[in-house]
Amino acid sequence: MRFSVSGQRVKVTTELREYIDRRFYFALARYGRAVDHVSVRVGDINGPRGGVDKHCQIVVNLRAAGSSPIVIDEYDQNLRAAVARASNRAGRTVARALERARHRWTYQRRRSIAGADSQQQRPAPEETRDQEAKDHAVST
Repeated sequence: MRFSVSGQRVKVTTELREYIDRRFYFALARYGRAVDHVSVRVGDINGPRGGVDKHCQIVVNLRAAGSSPIVIDEYDQNLRAAVARASNRAGRTVARALERARHRWTYQRRRSIAGADSQQQRPAPEETRDQEAKDHAVST
């Protein structure tokens, strides 16, 4: 799992970087093989004016073919709180996406097996008519 952190109008100190790494390690470590890249962007939207303006955006790219990136945005007055909430949401969202992909694959696999079995068991309509005609001719 590749991991990148960047800041917009916020200096990403080593302490903040370690906090972000730790939060995302706890949230996403169990899905390490399924996650290709995690990009974290933190920022201060309106600078020193204050308010709910700390922003954390996460983009998680999964290795599964055809999966779209998972994007999570969180805002808070405190940057660490925004990172904490975003990491929790990222863990839940990745788990849900992988579960859906697993069920989709299982469903498609079952369907293809069932379709192959039903095609082998049922004779074609022409064969059925020919067999019925032969059975009728033999019995009379």
